[in-house]
Amino acid sequence: MLDRKTQPPFAKEFSFDLPSPEVIFLGNGLQLVWIKDIQQEIVKLDFVFKAGKWYESKKGVAYFTAHMLEKGTAKLSSKKIAELLDQQGAQLEISTGADFTSIALYSLSRNFDKVIQVVFDILQESVFPEDELNLMTSIFIQNLKVNKEKNSFLASRALQKNIFGNDHPYGSSGEESDIEKINASDLISFYENSFTPHEVYLTGNLNSIQLKSLTQSLSNLSFKRIEATKIPDVSLVAFQEKITKENSVQSSIRFGKITIKKSHPNYVGLLLLNHILGGYFGSRLMKNIREEKGLTYGIYSSVNSHLNASLISIGTDVNIDKLEITIDEINKELLSLINTSIPKEELETAKNHFLGNLQLEVSNPFTVVEKIKHLRLNQLHPNYFTDLFDKVKKTSSSDLQVIANDQLNPSSFHIVSVG
Repeated sequence: MLDRKTQPPFAKEFSFDLPSPEVIFLGNGLQLVWIKDIQQEIVKLDFVFKAGKWYESKKGVAYFTAHMLEKGTAKLSSKKIAELLDQQGAQLEISTGADFTSIALYSLSRNFDKVIQVVFDILQESVFPEDELNLMTSIFIQNLKVNKEKNSFLASRALQKNIFGNDHPYGSSGEESDIEKINASDLISFYENSFTPHEVYLTGNLNSIQLKSLTQSLSNLSFKRIEATKIPDVSLVAFQEKITKENSVQSSIRFGKITIKKSHPNYVGLLLLNHILGGYFGSRLMKNIREEKGLTYGIYSSVNSHLNASLISIGTDVNIDKLEITIDEINKELLSLINTSIPKEELETAKNHFLGNLQLEVSNPFTVVEKIKHLRLNQLHPNYFTDLFDKVKKTSSSDLQVIANDQLNPSSFHIVSVG
């Protein structure tokens, strides 16, 4: 009989072994990356395009081209597309980013044949109806006006602009006047030049007939390699900008700077260092500025990596009269990591939390494929995450102090406040 009075032994096992996908090479140059033999009777087919902000010639074109794809084809209206998907319990998920755009179809395995043609129709025969575009741009502009009343939105946008510049794909943001200039011909041009799949990811089980039909359809898609554009110059001179907004009782604060990329040998250490700084509830920024000083409800730091640049940022919202003291306390925490070795117990706690969170990120087949996609799109080694685990476990306080000296100097951060 189980003795419930005795605590079971504590076991801490960290590992991160991703399954090896089957890669099917198609005649037109496309690759179908397939994770199969999953228990759920659901399929996800994910098309990835080099069609993010990086490739657009006009602000907003990448977003509107992607989201207009399901608004009508030569054969189907937007209403008909929605009805067909709903009837079969399927869903389209369209997302645009700085570098890539993806179109994902979720479907029950048994209904896959009934809905897959909808996706191929929007990839090959989208017509971008003017009335749908006018409605979408109108809604977007109204949402933009609402967001521009939010200090946090303005601060984040200003920080990106200050770091990269307004003409850089990672720093630019569309204004109402930019959105009003977008027309259907802009979308058609971007669609024809950029919306050929870069890679395709399949998660789930298909029978041999379904797989043959899918690979044949994929092979019939036009395919061309989208060449990378020249990386724009970025000014590394940090400065502080204070934007006054009338009637605000709070200020949104953003720190940020360009940092090392995923390929850098110290990148893993930077991720762990960021976790200690402000990456979880037990971080230094949370303990100091929220728990001890009571200056905010929440504060965070994060490392965000695009294909051509990485960014480390810190963000919080405080009462206007607490703005300066909060900025001072953030700077103190940065200097503390530079000047003082991290205690062993704090480092061990942060490592355990960091690695545990990473394991939770692969809790289902779809998130597993996201990690595989991350490796392939960023041209990382297949053992990247396994090596990351090993590096985190071996990272010492002295290693992190070296990285902090290199990356966390307060004078190297852009600072934006709005309020």
